[in-house]
Amino acid sequence: MRMSTSDCTVISAIAAFFLSAAMLSSGGPAQAAGALAPFKDELFSKQTILQTGDDGAFEVVDYDEMRDINGRDQVPQKRVQQKYVALGIRKAQVDETLSLDGISLDVTRVGPAQNAAFTVIFIHGRDGDRRLGANDYSFGGNFNRLKNLAAGNGGVYYSPTVKSFDSNGVAAIAGLIRYASAQSHGRPVILSCASMGSQVCWGIARDEASVQRLKGMLIMSGVTDPDFTKSAFYKAKLPLWFAHGSRDPVYAAGDQQALFEKLHKAKYPARFTLFQTGNHGTPIRMVDWRRVLNWILAT
Repeated sequence: MRMSTSDCTVISAIAAFFLSAAMLSSGGPAQAAGALAPFKDELFSKQTILQTGDDGAFEVVDYDEMRDINGRDQVPQKRVQQKYVALGIRKAQVDETLSLDGISLDVTRVGPAQNAAFTVIFIHGRDGDRRLGANDYSFGGNFNRLKNLAAGNGGVYYSPTVKSFDSNGVAAIAGLIRYASAQSHGRPVILSCASMGSQVCWGIARDEASVQRLKGMLIMSGVTDPDFTKSAFYKAKLPLWFAHGSRDPVYAAGDQQALFEKLHKAKYPARFTLFQTGNHGTPIRMVDWRRVLNWILAT
């Protein structure tokens, strides 16, 4: 059910209470000043690296569909095994509709509406909406982990519904970045985009006002921007992480890898994770969110 910002006031207050209690027991938002506290690292972070290059900035990670989907999910591609999720985080989750300079944006927010230690925003691809990035059980439980990593370390996570991936979609997310930055008094904002949603990331990279509020970006299974080196994001030298499946049939991994290699030669802060035999959705399932967020926050 869709709820307005005002409708969520009571729910937000209750969520804040439970979130505060959780943070007190786990060390609180001070974790965000350094490395984010672990969350189920034994299940998500123990990946086998088959190859490294470019001074460690490039890596090939072992991926096996039978192990990483069939062996991990209770119902393949639909419901991960219970041990991969912690549903207490739902106490800090609300659906709300934000009004951003005349643009109405439906979002799922996990974590405090104000004074967050950092912000993570996930942009879905074609045919998706805010529910994709808030689903605890799909993609091997990786979104549940992201929610717990963000809110559990004093941050906030937003999963918005992007109605189009053109300038209108970019304007909506620029408004969300502006809003989130203001709510957290200018603390770090990290933007992540998947598949066709990467067009929004590249659009934001050209917007100087948004770039001034960003800490870094993650591109998963995305399109390539041949003009990225002309962008405000590139000029600001903000950290950029790519994640791609080696046999992605939608957007070729080689295109993104070529852009990464160009950036690496220019000594730009970029990293690339290639999932060997991975498909289009593999990075969303397999990316190690704690590792990515820690690197961006520390760079």
